[in-house]
Amino acid sequence: MSDDPSSAPATLIQRLAGTVGPVIRFFDSPVWARYADPDVANLAVGNPQDLPLPAYVSALERALRPQDKDWFAYKMSEPRSRATVARTLTSRTGLEYDPLDIQMTNGGFAALAVTLRAIVEPGDEVIFLSPPWFFYELLIVAAGGTAVRLKLDPPGFDLDPGAIAAAITPQTRAIIVNTPHNPSGRVYPAADLAAIGALLESASQQNGRTIHLIADEPYNRILFDGRTFHSPAEVYPGTITTYSYGKTLLAPGMRIGYIAVPPTSPDRAALRESLFVAQIATGYAFPNALLQHALEDLEQLSIDVGALERRRDRLVAAMREQGYETTMPEGTFYIMAKAPNVDDEAFALTLAEHDVLVLPGTVVELPGWFRISLTASDRMIDHAIRGFAAAREAQAVAAR
Repeated sequence: MSDDPSSAPATLIQRLAGTVGPVIRFFDSPVWARYADPDVANLAVGNPQDLPLPAYVSALERALRPQDKDWFAYKMSEPRSRATVARTLTSRTGLEYDPLDIQMTNGGFAALAVTLRAIVEPGDEVIFLSPPWFFYELLIVAAGGTAVRLKLDPPGFDLDPGAIAAAITPQTRAIIVNTPHNPSGRVYPAADLAAIGALLESASQQNGRTIHLIADEPYNRILFDGRTFHSPAEVYPGTITTYSYGKTLLAPGMRIGYIAVPPTSPDRAALRESLFVAQIATGYAFPNALLQHALEDLEQLSIDVGALERRRDRLVAAMREQGYETTMPEGTFYIMAKAPNVDDEAFALTLAEHDVLVLPGTVVELPGWFRISLTASDRMIDHAIRGFAAAREAQAVAAR
């Protein structure tokens, strides 16, 4: 055995750090150092750039008034909030959700962490779509699983049932499907989800255990062009849905979400117990009292999706006219655009020099592209259009 410390196996923390290296690098970069500068157009992440919805603030104020001595006592998944979610899901999917199959969580991050800890055993594989949300690989590894990437090709980012079938092995325990998809904005149609469900049903029978489809749906109410959203739970019984209210309400720091198991699930009884235990083992991943008390009111609220759509239309048209290749998102609040010089991190620096902040595609495993958030204010969008033109011209001059 070698005495060289560098030859020792990586610790779990070292392995986890390796999964988020580009994320850490971005948030320690000169680009992000300007995030609070009032002179920049901050299109880098999905943070609010205007004051919160007045109705959101009012809902929290009403919920803040104690109605009994236990109003702010320890809370798990409260009956009223579970019932609220079950009613909403039943209305949206046509499935009769049982409140006991709803686990309230401390945001979508916790919902994913708890779900993976509840179902993954050492040696299990979990497939995820790439480009992904930043932290899928980290959460899979933290749960003791092996992360398996399934690449989606730009600019369509289509799901390929054949590629999914090729990625499944006897060790496959789950696949994470994010729809509407961050960062591409794709909203996957019911036919595609049904094809994947049929494939997973067959593979589950062959493997002798359920391959879960984790439907990560925090953007399922942010849809453009009159689209209708379909959840994988509608077509595949082995679905576990995770959700965050932080996107629809554009209040990502007020963390509340849920895990939902459909009434059709073959593992329903076992999941009730394992999810509950995983919530405690994950660090008491239940949401706080105030947000649960306010949930009935919060369920009725949404940011102005029409305003997001108008920003999308304006920005995509302007950038394409300037010569950029961009996506036309069907949902979420992100646009992907191709960096004119291929090096997305270098181009993000160029944009920052012109007072526009974007997220380099390398952070979401899509080098050569960059992501734009439509949660920027209209004033920022105006500023950004000018900045995109100036940065592209500066890049062209530098290349001569």
